[in-house]
Amino acid sequence: MDMTWLIPAEQWGEHALVAFSAAFVTALVVVMHYEGLHWLARHYSGRAPRRDRNAMLRIIFALLGLHIAEIWCYGLAFWGLLKLPGTGFVHGEHGLDNLFDAIYLSATTYSTLGFGDLAPVGAIRLLAGMESLTGFLLVTWSASFTYLEMSRYWNRVE
Repeated sequence: MDMTWLIPAEQWGEHALVAFSAAFVTALVVVMHYEGLHWLARHYSGRAPRRDRNAMLRIIFALLGLHIAEIWCYGLAFWGLLKLPGTGFVHGEHGLDNLFDAIYLSATTYSTLGFGDLAPVGAIRLLAGMESLTGFLLVTWSASFTYLEMSRYWNRVE
């Protein structure tokens, strides 16, 4: 079956590798997020608000750490995939010169901020698309969790 309307025949392997990597990293960060939220819920449920006034701050900082770890997972995937020929490149004033640039690209993509100073080109765009969708979902999941915890903690405070 001719699939050149979807992916050029000479780039099938590179696109498949990026698609597999995007699926793997996405599954990894979703499981990380689930386990992190599950741990936070178990660890902080049932605490008396008057005895643990800083619990919400610890929850927020834990969630920030979780999001940063997830951004690093995608950043490392960008960094690794862009080292392979044919997976694409990043267009910008300086391109993607170092790991920090990959983490920066990941952070702007994950948060859906997308300054536009770095733009993925080629098969690697699939990873960026999956990261922005996943990042949006995980940030809103964290916001929902935070809302529920705040309502639980702050409704019982006198």
